Amino acid sequence: MNFRNAPTPEREAGVAHSRPDFFIVGAPKCGTTAMSDYLAGHPEILMGRKEMHFFGKDLRFASHFYRRSEPEYLAEFNQRKGQRRIGEASVWYLFSETAAAEIKAFNPSARIIIMLREPVEMMYSLFQYFRYDGNEPLPVFAAALAAEPDRRAGRRLGRQTYFAPGLVYRDTARFARQVQRYFDVFGRKRVQIVLLEDLAANPAAVYRDTLKFLDVDSAYGLPQFERVNAAQTVKNRALRAVLNDPGLRSAILAVRPWLPQPVFNACHKIERMLNRVNSSAAKPPPLDLELKSELRREFIPEIEKLSELIGRDLSHWTGSSPTVENCPAHLA
Repeated sequence: MNFRNAPTPEREAGVAHSRPDFFIVGAPKCGTTAMSDYLAGHPEILMGRKEMHFFGKDLRFASHFYRRSEPEYLAEFNQRKGQRRIGEASVWYLFSETAAAEIKAFNPSARIIIMLREPVEMMYSLFQYFRYDGNEPLPVFAAALAAEPDRRAGRRLGRQTYFAPGLVYRDTARFARQVQRYFDVFGRKRVQIVLLEDLAANPAAVYRDTLKFLDVDSAYGLPQFERVNAAQTVKNRALRAVLNDPGLRSAILAVRPWLPQPVFNACHKIERMLNRVNSSAAKPPPLDLELKSELRREFIPEIEKLSELIGRDLSHWTGSSPTVENCPAHLA
């Protein structure tokens, strides 16, 4: 899924580069794409390509997941034209145990945006996304949860799996310790917490607060809040398997430096077209209520820790009333 972001021969490593100074670090399926797109619409902000995952050396991505060298990463920000802020968004930085310290070493004055969501809904939304993009081979959420011990040991993965740690869904949703790492490294004042429910209820207010946090013009006319990252389903899984085949992607990454730019652009265009025609918007089936209640009970201690940590009453996250159904589809 990542050879499309490979550097082009025209991007030279020897030129001076601008460095990103703020990072949207996750969590996944918590509105990070929407926030990144909204900020990209501000004239004082340059947003880099999403999901580069340059930081987080402990993140165990498969070999067909493209990860840049530092010159290649910095080259992604060469298009700066006087913007005051440069941002980057990669959703697994929050999950990583090392990314916070790596970002601090890269830019000690960086500001951090963390986006969070009720953990059970986040896990189920992530499962649905991984089913769509091929990372998750198991078709039933309950079975995926039951497989977590095996997956920690590297078992019960699929050929297209590119990020096995993300399939241990409970670990991805233990937000308190993840947030604490960023507070410890950057200090509370340099970290902004955004809840998906707030973004869904009042995107304009959350957007203004984020602009103030980044110290850019918060009076700038707000962008249109349109559908971003709506849930998708695959029409033909055999075609998706070919497009996501690890061997094919690894081969393309290997020959990429020698491909003429027009050839690579043509391949990229064809791949995007095929993925587009092979996808359709689809609302996922609701999570089984008994399983949802069981998971919410399990996560009560975690939610209490997070509530105390960020100074926000999250007791409604432990109740039985659903919230994902009330969340706009483009944010879920």
